Amino acid sequence: MDACLNRAPALAAGVSSVAMMSISLRRFAGAVAGSIVACSLAGAAHGDSGDLSPVSLVADAAGARLYVAEATARQVAVFDLAGKRVQQALATSGPPTGLALSPDGLKLYVTCAGPEGVIDVFDVREARKSGMLRAGHTPMAPILSTDGRVLYVCNRFKNSVSVIDTASGTVETEIPVVREPVAAALTPDGKRLLVANHLPGGAADGDYVAAAVSVVDTSTRSVADVIRLPNGSTSLRGICVSPDGKEAYVTHLLGRYQLPTTQLERGWMNTNALSIIDVGEGRLVNTVLLDDVERGAANPWGVGCTPDGRYLCVAHAGTHEISVIDRAGLLDKLAQVAAGKKVSEVSATPADVPNDLTFLSGIRRRVKLAGNGPRDLAMVGAKVYAAECFTDSLGVIDLGADARPEAVSLALGPKRTISAARKGEMLFNDATICFQQWQSCASCHPDGRTDGLNWDLLNDGIGNAKNTKSLLKSHETPPAMAHGIRANAEVAVRAGIRYILFASRPEEEAEAIDVYLRSLEPVPSPYLRDGRLSAAAQRGREVFASAGCAKCHAAPLYTDGRTYDVGTGLGAERGRGFDTPTLVEIWRTAPYLHDGRAATMEEVLRRCNGEDKHGRTSGLSAEEVAALVEFVLSQ
Repeated sequence: MDACLNRAPALAAGVSSVAMMSISLRRFAGAVAGSIVACSLAGAAHGDSGDLSPVSLVADAAGARLYVAEATARQVAVFDLAGKRVQQALATSGPPTGLALSPDGLKLYVTCAGPEGVIDVFDVREARKSGMLRAGHTPMAPILSTDGRVLYVCNRFKNSVSVIDTASGTVETEIPVVREPVAAALTPDGKRLLVANHLPGGAADGDYVAAAVSVVDTSTRSVADVIRLPNGSTSLRGICVSPDGKEAYVTHLLGRYQLPTTQLERGWMNTNALSIIDVGEGRLVNTVLLDDVERGAANPWGVGCTPDGRYLCVAHAGTHEISVIDRAGLLDKLAQVAAGKKVSEVSATPADVPNDLTFLSGIRRRVKLAGNGPRDLAMVGAKVYAAECFTDSLGVIDLGADARPEAVSLALGPKRTISAARKGEMLFNDATICFQQWQSCASCHPDGRTDGLNWDLLNDGIGNAKNTKSLLKSHETPPAMAHGIRANAEVAVRAGIRYILFASRPEEEAEAIDVYLRSLEPVPSPYLRDGRLSAAAQRGREVFASAGCAKCHAAPLYTDGRTYDVGTGLGAERGRGFDTPTLVEIWRTAPYLHDGRAATMEEVLRRCNGEDKHGRTSGLSAEEVAALVEFVLSQ
């Protein structure tokens, strides 16, 4: 096979989108008709639907029980592995996001989502709640120190890690990290905590935009290093450390955002990746693609090593599979290419590996799950368990039974008829409806929001990349797209299926996605104080009115649904009108402006508003700008 057919498109800094697209335009001329950056949802309010939504797993040391965090049901199921049944359910204080079991197996720590972070502590023997700890906004990924005396918790929307003394329950310190920490792993010696930051930080209009892994020194309780992943890395979901403590493995997307969205072949838009980190040296070893040449492995999520270190397993949330990778074979192949040996038709140097769609050939098996939407993984001996979010089940693969294992699915509850919103949520996260399974709607809109990247869509010309917009309130705030060229979100959803997923699907699927998008609720801002505006934000509300911001951003949706030239257009877009964006949950959707050039809201008001077309801010004092920013980010 010609090596070029095995290669994903490389991203070179400064490469012109126009220069890269001539062949793909001929292959898909019809795409110029329009598109939407792919949609994705999470956090819809399903109420008393009966859905469980398993998202996190932890097994006891004996391999007898598996604890399952069920987000929608707001409970933890205690699953008897021998009997293959749920023994009991433990009610939690909020939607559970993560689990940690004490070294002696007697205490279960459960992080629960919410602006006022709560960690439920359960007495395992008595199956009762024995305590409650406090953390930051939306705590998740709890990790206990090797002696169980310290609990590390990622505060997703506070951009920090809490260090909690388990004996006293006090937060001893809070460590700032990059952006939305969602997963963490501790080295066996307890000296390093590696934290996966979900999204890139900073502006999006440069030549290098990527998320990072924060390395925390547990002795100094500070960030010792920040390891940036390859250009286009976003949507980090899982991280684990090998049993010997030598490597860490991180799952994420690798967006080819510098290319126009004209095709999907060979991972033209999104590829799905695993990054390998040398823990001792604190460096990125390389990034391998989990896709095959003509079949994507969309939305990698949970990752873990078998206890003997032989296999590395990755859950693919978009294609409902688990990749089983020969870990020794992977490391050997990476070492060979680092030494200058050509290991495939594409990879002759380490720089080739992140673009090689055949790198895992011969050392990886893709095992199809019976359930839908795998999230977290748990390893129990030779068996791999997956939390199958949308079918309320556990996927099981026995790696010791067969050279080509088949998965089975164990029900966590009675089978139910799913609601339209739940069906839309499943479709939104499902890459099997996409051409060659490269991506789902959630690939560009993780959790229904933004991936932090700029994409060059073809609905408004070419060479004018736009930052991914959040889809929250999109159905309530027409028109859609940066220039408002879609009449409403319904039109945009259908264009997205056709021109981003490159698929033709039944109308009822688009209707279900519409229902799901409408069901999304905003997450309360971390800038609020006990659910209310701070004193500074209250002063900022007055500035918001006096500076003229409220004229276009009127409550409660903080948009008037009209387009204006606010002086932010550059080049060919100078003088063009832009849709007034809603400010609801804007604290979550940085970077700002249509091209993501403003990393912060202060930059929007100061650096990017020289002519006062975007509110009269040039004459404001530093204190007034700070108050205005506080008010806006409180929405």
